[in-house]
Amino acid sequence: MLKRRLLPVLYLLDGWMVRSQGFTEHQYIGDPVLHVERMVDWDVDELIVLDIGRGEMSFDHHRQDYRHKPVRTLLEFILRIAVECRIPLTFGGRVRSVDDVRARIQNGADKVSFNAALAEAPDVVTQCARAFGSQAIVASVDFRVVDGSARVFFDHGTTDAGAGPADWSRRAQELGAGEILLNAIDRDGMARGYDLDTIEQVVDAVDIPVIACGGAGHQRHFLDCFARTGAQAVAAGNIFHFTENSYPRAKRFLADKRGDVRPPETVAA
Repeated sequence: MLKRRLLPVLYLLDGWMVRSQGFTEHQYIGDPVLHVERMVDWDVDELIVLDIGRGEMSFDHHRQDYRHKPVRTLLEFILRIAVECRIPLTFGGRVRSVDDVRARIQNGADKVSFNAALAEAPDVVTQCARAFGSQAIVASVDFRVVDGSARVFFDHGTTDAGAGPADWSRRAQELGAGEILLNAIDRDGMARGYDLDTIEQVVDAVDIPVIACGGAGHQRHFLDCFARTGAQAVAAGNIFHFTENSYPRAKRFLADKRGDVRPPETVAA
């Protein structure tokens, strides 16, 4: 039986990890390498890192108190994660070309996610799928509900793609994507649960795995998503920054309730 996954998402902004709300509000929470080290200690099923910055990337925090050598560039950061990770890594953000994907994979990413390129450079998505395999291509599909209907938005949630999540995900699969990361913009950071109806619509529309993201505020939200949709994985960001909802505790909670979730390792919460 294929095990369903629980995936942490880390948001990278200007060289720092942040908590996100609604794609517009961001609270800085610390050094990115330290957060990755915690995920390694937790033996997570897979790690997703999304660079949500718009301007020039900089990891220069002007600090001298690091217990490890600081990273200076985006590719150096990916390489640092790859060296320290014993877990699959998906990296997204600032991906516009085949060379961008090649550089990330060569530096240790297992998968690369596309967002704006699905609309602006679809041929690049197909070229990358052919060059690196569909299993390495994740379509990041962000949506919000407008006048009662779910609509896809790209470019940090600012531009309407002119389609609903099901149609957009089906198109992404046709372009060569091997997985869908479905993120509810208006539930991001709100802790009120997943948009189960939209998730199931996308699951029904494609033949590739769907990762549901956006809205987790309690361990039971993960359980509800697995029980009521066919999502192959659930992902979350903010919730895992709180001790009472740490990844190991959430994993034990799910494994106790379901037989299709990978059992947790013996790790500290």
